[in-house]
Amino acid sequence: MAQNIYDQPAFFEGYSSLPRSVHGLAGAAEWESVRALLPDLAGRRVVDLGCGFGWFARHAAAEGAKSVLALDLSENMLARAKAETQSPAVRYEIADLDRLELPKDTFDFAYSSLAFHYIADFDRLVRTIHAALVPGSSFVFTIEHPLYMAPSAPNWAEVDGRTVWPVDGYLVEGPRTTEWLAKGVVKHHRTLGTTLNALIAAGFVIRHVEEWKPSEAQLAAHPEWQVELNRPMFLLIACERP
Repeated sequence: MAQNIYDQPAFFEGYSSLPRSVHGLAGAAEWESVRALLPDLAGRRVVDLGCGFGWFARHAAAEGAKSVLALDLSENMLARAKAETQSPAVRYEIADLDRLELPKDTFDFAYSSLAFHYIADFDRLVRTIHAALVPGSSFVFTIEHPLYMAPSAPNWAEVDGRTVWPVDGYLVEGPRTTEWLAKGVVKHHRTLGTTLNALIAAGFVIRHVEEWKPSEAQLAAHPEWQVELNRPMFLLIACERP
């Protein structure tokens, strides 16, 4: 079973104060890059895996999606998502993505934002998603970049005025316990190759891989984001079920 860190009070309080939690998709630095990867959502049956506060589910409904099944393990997240959603096209359900079962050949689009690095059995999950999509469907997701997960944060250094993180055990895959908003947060580190090969083995055709970085306009508005050029924070992947 996946760790339900989002229902721990300290973590949930901290997460709720993040810009992406307060401002939604507009508060997510990577959103414009993600949005460029999305298909036309009008008329599509969408599954949102790790939906959080429901920002994308509501976006999909507003774009004309026929239905949106939004799944999350956190009762706290789903409670707020339901309270802020009026569209009858969106349905929220509690689900553990490590044990997920979905009906086959049911969805036209699958989406996930920053959830899969919490999942132990990624291979099983992507096989489940592949089976749930009809042929010709798209699948877009984001995760923390494996290089972002690999460094040991306390070992950063200043080099020529820039903050540099050393890569720590990048090729050692498996669970890593970190401190982010709360102690004892478990994430599952996989290399970029392992992630892509799991998708290929499941039958997906990969059409776009992006190691996200802030745009020039974003850097001008947020000079403090210059540090994000040292290593990618997010990995964006778009693929299709042929």
